[in-house]
Amino acid sequence: MELGLFVLHCLYFFLPAYIANMMPVFVKKIPLFDFPIWESKLGSHKTWRGLFFGTLGSGLVFWVQQVLYKHGFQSLALIDYSDFTVLFGFLLGLGALLGDLVKSYYKRKADIAPGQPWIPFDQIDFVIGALVVGFLVYVPPIEVVLVLLVVSPVLHLLVNYIGYLLGINKKKW
Repeated sequence: MELGLFVLHCLYFFLPAYIANMMPVFVKKIPLFDFPIWESKLGSHKTWRGLFFGTLGSGLVFWVQQVLYKHGFQSLALIDYSDFTVLFGFLLGLGALLGDLVKSYYKRKADIAPGQPWIPFDQIDFVIGALVVGFLVYVPPIEVVLVLLVVSPVLHLLVNYIGYLLGINKKKW
């Protein structure tokens, strides 16, 4: 398989984690579960709302991937989606968000304010978290892990910059 196509397969596989990582930004105006998880250690912006909707969103995305797979859309599939329950999608999302929470904890311990860059940890935290929690159900080949660890930070920076240009993010990175 050519490299570009392989990268697309990896990105499609990891789509639930990407959605979970982005979801808290899109639901920040919803008043449901709008209270910090652990304000003194993680900051006031890490809320149960983000954790809930991010995990829910990742499970829904995985479910859509399963439905598409059943109906013939298998060209980008890295896995046989019929071999998995939607739990795997929820775990990828939960892991992505837990990875972000662990990074936030250490970011606060290092006296780095919320919103201040902490490269490369801001770009890689959710990838490591999603992979580690996802390992409970499925361990992807090492090539997939390496692609995700290399390509995801670049995509993260690009998406944040686009968010900045659109006025969604206050900072470029």
